[in-house]
Amino acid sequence: MDLFKPMGQSKDSSSDNNELEIKEHHKCLILGSGPAGYTAAIYAARANLNPVMYTGMQLGGQLTTTTEVDNFPGYPDGIDGPSMMEDLKKQAERFGTQVRFGMATKVDFSDKVKRVVIDENTLITADSVILATGATAKYLGLESEEKFKGFGVSACATCDGFFYKNKVVAVVGGGDTAAEEASYLAGICKKVYLIVRRDELRASKAMQKRVLNTENIEVLWKHQTKELKGEQVVTSVELYKNKGEAGEELTEIEIDGFFLAIGHTPNSEVFGDFLDTDETGYVNTVPGTSKTNVPGIFACGDLQDKTYRQAVTAAGTGCMAALDAERYLGELD
Repeated sequence: MDLFKPMGQSKDSSSDNNELEIKEHHKCLILGSGPAGYTAAIYAARANLNPVMYTGMQLGGQLTTTTEVDNFPGYPDGIDGPSMMEDLKKQAERFGTQVRFGMATKVDFSDKVKRVVIDENTLITADSVILATGATAKYLGLESEEKFKGFGVSACATCDGFFYKNKVVAVVGGGDTAAEEASYLAGICKKVYLIVRRDELRASKAMQKRVLNTENIEVLWKHQTKELKGEQVVTSVELYKNKGEAGEELTEIEIDGFFLAIGHTPNSEVFGDFLDTDETGYVNTVPGTSKTNVPGIFACGDLQDKTYRQAVTAAGTGCMAALDAERYLGELD
């Protein structure tokens, strides 16, 4: 059932009860609250765009699952992810951003004025929309993964690898991302186990060669993760190897860190009817800008970046999105 009413149509007793009336209109609406969203909010607010942000269901984005952030400029002693996101939130609010909890469940970007339904019951319109909904790391679905997130389990080697200097870690995956992360960690860690479900790597030939020629990377072929173990932090991983009719062979190895490298899912599904994306769902933007194929819609952060996926690069594209939105709105005026 269509949740949108034609603009200008008043609601009467004969209207469908499930149609939504426009609650409010804004110059600039921001969806998502990670480093990209908050940076966009800071710049948009300072440009007097009076932005309203809806945070999404994970307030602060993926960094809220990171215990230590050591590579974001301006924090010489490091900072934990939740505290950093709270700092960004306060800065955005100081300049006048309205930060609200909620997520976009339906959009209509077909007209000059954009429509967004929040939590399936609140219809908001906007002259410009900045999308900073990010991407969600794929996990194996183990209970122990949730228990140890930020305490030995990570989905970003370049973010968290430093904390495992001269330690033993495991990486799960067989594609280019897994090969790259294993190679990166090999330069930091004493030992890297690469856990591969199949008997071959899906990575490019060049990446395969790098992995197989790196002395401190040991590939565990045809192994899958059964369970992560430890008290406060991860101390070992239990693996199983399918031996056909002979059943499963269990192995337990001691590790200090466990890295997922099985991909990310961009949170773009709700925008799919209107925005151009690549084959995996990342939103395409005009090179060098945050502009999408729809005028007035701007994408930033991990929603459109499948290469770097860092807090600092997300923040940079959030700045770009706000400046692009400001210029777009200036041209409208």
